[in-house]
Amino acid sequence: QVQLQESGPGLVKPSQTLSLTCTVSGASITTDHYYSTWIRQPPGKGLEWIGYITYSGSTHYNPALKSRTSISRDTSKNQFTLQLASVTPEDSAVYYCARGLGAQYDSWGQGTQVTVSS
Repeated sequence: QVQLQESGPGLVKPSQTLSLTCTVSGASITTDHYYSTWIRQPPGKGLEWIGYITYSGSTHYNPALKSRTSISRDTSKNQFTLQLASVTPEDSAVYYCARGLGAQYDSWGQGTQVTVSS
């Protein structure tokens, strides 16, 4: 059974960098064809795709967030990390990590609330 768990600070100050880590168990993040994804849901809004890192290490980002986003991984720890720079209160959301295959996500983390506030 694949499990994902987000971790990181729940409160970030404006202009700082949000950093979250997703720890994966039950499967390797380098398994062929899978990609490790970050998704968020602001309060009262729908899900927003942030970006992903593939099994081979390539990254792809939402164009609207690309200039501020970096996704990396530590294969020795089976973890992948999101960094979102220059945050504003509009970046407050529940952040999820998920494992994708094709057009579907087969496993999700429980989500972690991040609030951007001074």
